[in-house]
Amino acid sequence: MITVPYLPNPPRRVVSLVPSLTESLFDLGFGASVVGVTDYCIHPSEKLTGLKRLGGTKNANVTDILNCQAELILANQEENSPETIHALQAAGQTIWLSFPQTVDETLADLRSLADLYQNDNAFLAVDMLECNLEFVRAVTADQPPQRVFCPIWQGEQDGQPWYMTCNAQTYTSDLLKVFGGQNVFTKRPRRYPLSADLKNEMGEPAAERDTRYPRVSLEEIRAAQPEIILLPSEPFYFDLNHQAELRNLLAETPAVQNKRTTAKVTI
Repeated sequence: MITVPYLPNPPRRVVSLVPSLTESLFDLGFGASVVGVTDYCIHPSEKLTGLKRLGGTKNANVTDILNCQAELILANQEENSPETIHALQAAGQTIWLSFPQTVDETLADLRSLADLYQNDNAFLAVDMLECNLEFVRAVTADQPPQRVFCPIWQGEQDGQPWYMTCNAQTYTSDLLKVFGGQNVFTKRPRRYPLSADLKNEMGEPAAERDTRYPRVSLEEIRAAQPEIILLPSEPFYFDLNHQAELRNLLAETPAVQNKRTTAKVTI
């Protein structure tokens, strides 16, 4: 979590460049303040009609954002491009740049939203979420973790498929842990270039490049022996056809043999 900017009063005009935060604003009762969202903000669909659409999370239109005359812009260090953030900062915009990497940090961001709007009902809602989280952790504490493979993208190299996944330094991995899962690639860093990554070899120094999202081969997935395979709908849309394909490619894993593969999961 990155420090929330100080506002003397609850914001009346807010732009959200983060789909999850857009949904959270409405869930916490702050939807009336939202004046602009990205094209990928789709929930709650019935309440987003008429809001200014500002482009994608990676290529939001800076001019359109500035025309919204927002008192606060919600952005995310991972989802939004540095170029967009720098342009908005140069224009003197007030930006809350979040970067939660755990479930606890996400709840802390929601509490910061409640504090920003000075809203007691929102505080109660976050309190309830935190209580539910404690309950889930208590339920799963004494259970052996289930080994989970969760790809977030797929591609091909020399005719062979590869799958991008995540390691321990991500919200997705922490969420799996909360619910009794164990990310099979928790300790796997991303390598550079792609050829080194697919062989899990040292390759080039990562320097400032992100190492949280390794790209793994079918052989590495098979060796990890996942007991559960979750195929999310974002950022890559894995559908039932992808599920059938992976069941065939990973037929020797416990997940496939025990029919524990699921497509279109929301993470």
